[in-house]
Amino acid sequence: MAQNQFALLGQRRFAPFFVAQTLGAFNDNVFKQALVILVTVKAVGLGDDERSLWANLASALFILPFFLFSATAGQWAEKFEKARSIRRIKLLEIVIAVLAAVGFWLDSLPFLLGVLFLLGAQSTLFGPIKYAILPQALKPEELTGGNGLVETGTFLAILVGTIFGGVLISEFDHGEFYASLAVIAIAVVGYVAARFVPEAPATAPHLVVDRNPLRATLSTLATLKGRRAVLNSVLGISWFFFFGALFLAQLPKYAIDVLGGDATVIPLLLALFSLGIGAGSLLCETLSRRTVEIGLVPLGAIGMTVFGVDLWLAQPEASAHALQVAAGSAAPLDWRGFLAAEGSARIAMDLVLIGGFGGLFIVPLFALVQQRTPREVLSRVIAANNILNAAFIVVAAGLAIVLLGPAGLSIPQLFLVTAVLNAVVAIYIFSLVPEFLMRFLVWLATLAMYRIDVRGVEENVPDDGPALVVCNHVGYMDALLLAGAIPRPVRFVMYYKIFRIPVMNWVFRAAGAIPIAGSKEDPELMRRAFERIDAALAEGEIVGLFPEGGLTKDGGIATFRPGVEKILAARPVPVVPMALKNLWGSLFSRRDSALGRMRVPRRFRARIGIVADVPVRGDQATAAGLEARVRELRGDAA
Repeated sequence: MAQNQFALLGQRRFAPFFVAQTLGAFNDNVFKQALVILVTVKAVGLGDDERSLWANLASALFILPFFLFSATAGQWAEKFEKARSIRRIKLLEIVIAVLAAVGFWLDSLPFLLGVLFLLGAQSTLFGPIKYAILPQALKPEELTGGNGLVETGTFLAILVGTIFGGVLISEFDHGEFYASLAVIAIAVVGYVAARFVPEAPATAPHLVVDRNPLRATLSTLATLKGRRAVLNSVLGISWFFFFGALFLAQLPKYAIDVLGGDATVIPLLLALFSLGIGAGSLLCETLSRRTVEIGLVPLGAIGMTVFGVDLWLAQPEASAHALQVAAGSAAPLDWRGFLAAEGSARIAMDLVLIGGFGGLFIVPLFALVQQRTPREVLSRVIAANNILNAAFIVVAAGLAIVLLGPAGLSIPQLFLVTAVLNAVVAIYIFSLVPEFLMRFLVWLATLAMYRIDVRGVEENVPDDGPALVVCNHVGYMDALLLAGAIPRPVRFVMYYKIFRIPVMNWVFRAAGAIPIAGSKEDPELMRRAFERIDAALAEGEIVGLFPEGGLTKDGGIATFRPGVEKILAARPVPVVPMALKNLWGSLFSRRDSALGRMRVPRRFRARIGIVADVPVRGDQATAAGLEARVRELRGDAA
């Protein structure tokens, strides 16, 4: 029986890694925030310009290693066993934490900035392993849930670490001492957790690590070439970092200058955004039915734009209270006062929903990259992703400087521009890869029309390698229903007249369906179809087949045709029998011959079943035997 994602937190193959990576993100932000407050608030003898210089230098030094070392980190992650690499990285974190304590004791900003650079380098080393280890530890149907937990843990760690670091350094007389103890203790606990991470073998042990940063970076970026869906997923992830950087960087000034709040409102806004991302990330598994459902990506993009625009509409300019605070005639609102103020509920809800839809946007993209990338290059693809993320963050910072400076935009107007840009970029990405939009439309349609009970798919569809899926054929939505239930992409073979149905043809093309005709109708199309089927299986893909050769006319199962045997004679791959149950009589089953119309559904959101059986060896499978298995699976539930 399928378990939800939270069951992973009790399993050794995931829990120690989750704790180690979450504590790493937490420690990064404890130290960064302590350093920022030390520079901006507690440093004595520094003017405003010097404080700004040191703060900007700190941000630049933390992100610089992602440009310098990501490529080498990706190669290193491929070459060596990942659990041992994680332990080494966590040991390095302890050393860096000790150096941070020395820096706080010396009260030396240059020394502490050097430590921050090392912390960025350590995060750079961990980045490719962080996402590349998940496909080795998790089943395909667990990728979405596992990524959702990782994203939730990361953003909550950023939130809590930022608050905790700020409290330590600003609320205690010896804050530097307590911050030193904290970063060392967190690093040690993280290393202890890493000791329990199970072995994850090297995926490219013979890879030679290139020590030339520029050449290694170009080589790493080249791993995205020829992988269109992966490349556009990486660009989508980088866009999310661009979008998030623009929003998060402005929240402090937005809280004070636009909302009229004090310093306590800043972490509140950050908390709302982070909690939204966490909730959206965790919701992905439920909405996707434990598959890598990239149809959630357009949904996430739409929500980010809609509520980004609404955030501007909710407060298009500085509030009356903010103007009074600026004039000195009123005191700033604390977080309680802000929540009680008129209109604040809408702003709070917008921030939560922007984050929530952001979680729906980014989690499926990470899962898709992990699913569609060969294991032996995945760490380098993640490294390329990290390089592009860093570049997009830098560009976001530059754009914010231009728009808020020479262009004269206000912060709410910047939010509006960001939301509109998000819509433009989303439309562009979805036009390049129509599979995203296709899956979104299919996800909406199946969610609206059916309640689907999926059984046996996780256990019986192979996690990797070629396979043939055979199923009874009830209606025009069959391929899309099965595609939504099977964790891996499926190339469906379908009758060419169904393939050419207007509107649906675009969906089938985007899904990579293979049209086929009878030997008497179009022998050339039939020949090409069998060639494409064999080529897909040779590439290790799953091919879906409806061996009846057409839709059922009466709800029963027709005789399976021998084409399945021809496919297996050329390439004897495992065959997974599947059955669709309770679909006959639905809106998309065969037209009534007498009335010439679609059937009227018997009930709204009918409960249907999709069930899979144990794979049959390709050299032992026959059309008659597979038909009998499918009949048994379906039973009387036509």
